[in-house]
Amino acid sequence: MKRKMMRRLLDWKRDKSRAPLLLKGVRQVGKTFLLKEFGKVHFPKYHYFNFEQTTELRKIFEGSLVPERILSELSFQVGSTINIEEDLVIFDEIQECPRALTSLKYFKEDCPKLHLCAAGSLLGLHLNSGSFPVGKVTFETLRPMTFEEFLIAIDDKSLPFFEKLTPKETLPEAVHLHLWEQLKLYFVVGGLPDSIATYIKYRNKPLEAFLMVRKKQKDLLQAYYSDIAKHAGKVNAMHIDRVFNSVPSQLSGSHNAAIRRYRFRGVVPGVSHYDRLSGAIDWLEQLGMIIKIPIVNSGKLPFRGFARENFFKLVMFDVGILGCMSELSAKAILDADYGSYKGYFAENFVAQELVAILHRQLYSWQEQKFKVEFLTEDNGKVIPMEVKSEKNTKAKSLQVFCEKYQPPYKVVFSKRPLSISKESNKIGNTHYYPLYLAGQFPL
Repeated sequence: MKRKMMRRLLDWKRDKSRAPLLLKGVRQVGKTFLLKEFGKVHFPKYHYFNFEQTTELRKIFEGSLVPERILSELSFQVGSTINIEEDLVIFDEIQECPRALTSLKYFKEDCPKLHLCAAGSLLGLHLNSGSFPVGKVTFETLRPMTFEEFLIAIDDKSLPFFEKLTPKETLPEAVHLHLWEQLKLYFVVGGLPDSIATYIKYRNKPLEAFLMVRKKQKDLLQAYYSDIAKHAGKVNAMHIDRVFNSVPSQLSGSHNAAIRRYRFRGVVPGVSHYDRLSGAIDWLEQLGMIIKIPIVNSGKLPFRGFARENFFKLVMFDVGILGCMSELSAKAILDADYGSYKGYFAENFVAQELVAILHRQLYSWQEQKFKVEFLTEDNGKVIPMEVKSEKNTKAKSLQVFCEKYQPPYKVVFSKRPLSISKESNKIGNTHYYPLYLAGQFPL
C-alpha cells in the first residue's frame, strides 16, 4: 500500500545533516511495513531489529552505547555485515528497550552517515522520560491512510482525474458522484491498513466485506484496550478507557451541528473537571488515538497564545474506528445521502485528513455564539475552514470571522463541486472543496 510518508522518508535520506528518524503512530497503522518497503526499494540492503519480538537484542544495549560496538554485535546477531554508508538499519518497537532510545543520541553524534530509522507504537509514553536529548532525532508521525491513499490501494478508476487536480480544473459530474460513493466506503472501512486489506480481500461480496471489516476493527480495538490495560495501571486504565469511549458518544451528540467542545462531566463517575481527566486525555493524544483541537477565542497568530488548557474538541484518529465504536452499521452509511454522517462524521473526517497532510496542530475558533470548525496557517496567514452539510454553503460564523480578521481566503468543505474563487470582496476569496478533497488542501 503506497503511503505519502515515503516522500518524507526520501527527503530525510537525502539530507546530509540528518539525525536518526523516529516514526511514531498507533498500533497497526503501517509503520513496520512502510520502513521495510523503504529499505527494500531505496537501499541496497536493510537490517531489521524488533525489540519486542527478539528480546535478546536488549542485552546488546546494556553495555556502552558506542555505535561501533552496537553495530558490530547487531551484525553478528543477523549474520550480515552492516554497511554504514549504504544500508538502512531499522529499530522496531524501540520503546521496549529504553537504552536503544538513548543510543540514538550517540548514533547522531558519532555515526552520522548511518541511515537509522526507529519505530514504536507506544513511543508517546516513553519519550516523556527524557530518554534522549531534544535535537538528536527527527520525528515523524504516521497516521491512518488518507482517502487518496485508500483510492490508490483499491486501484480506483477515478485516480487519473484525482491526481491531476489543479485550482482551475473541475471534475466531471460522473467522477464527482463516483467519488462521493467511494468516500462512503472509506467512512466504513477507515484508513487502517488491515481494515483496507480486509475490504480488498472480500470486496467482491460487499455484505461479507463490511462484516469482516467491522470484525477486524473490533479486533484492533481490543488490541488498543489491551495496550491501555498493560501500560496505564489499573486506575488510570479505567479513566483512559472511559475517556476513549466517551469521544464517539459525545461526537454522535453533534449529529446535525458542528462538533461541540469536549465535556468532562459524566465521563468518569464523580469527576467533572479537566484536571482529573487531563492525564487520560494526554495519554490518548500521545499515542495518537485521539486528535485534540484547541478552541481559541481570537483569529490572530500565534493560535497557542489564545488557547485555554481545558477548552478543546476531541475527535477520533480514524473515521472507520469511529463508525465501529458508534455502532453505526455499514448500511446506514452507504444508504445515506450525505445525511447520517453530515455533522460529526464529516468533521471528524476533515480533521483526520488535514492533520495527516499538514503535519501540524489544528485549531478551532469560538467568540460569543460564533464558531468556525478549523483554523490553520498558510504562509503566515490565518485560514478559516468550515464543514457544511448539503450544498448550502452559507456560513454566518465564517462571514463574521472574515469581516473581523480579514483572512486572504476562506475554505468551505461541502457537497459542492470544487471551485477556487479568485474574485476579491470584503471578506476575501472563497475556496470550495467537496468533502472528499479535504486531503488535497491547499490546491
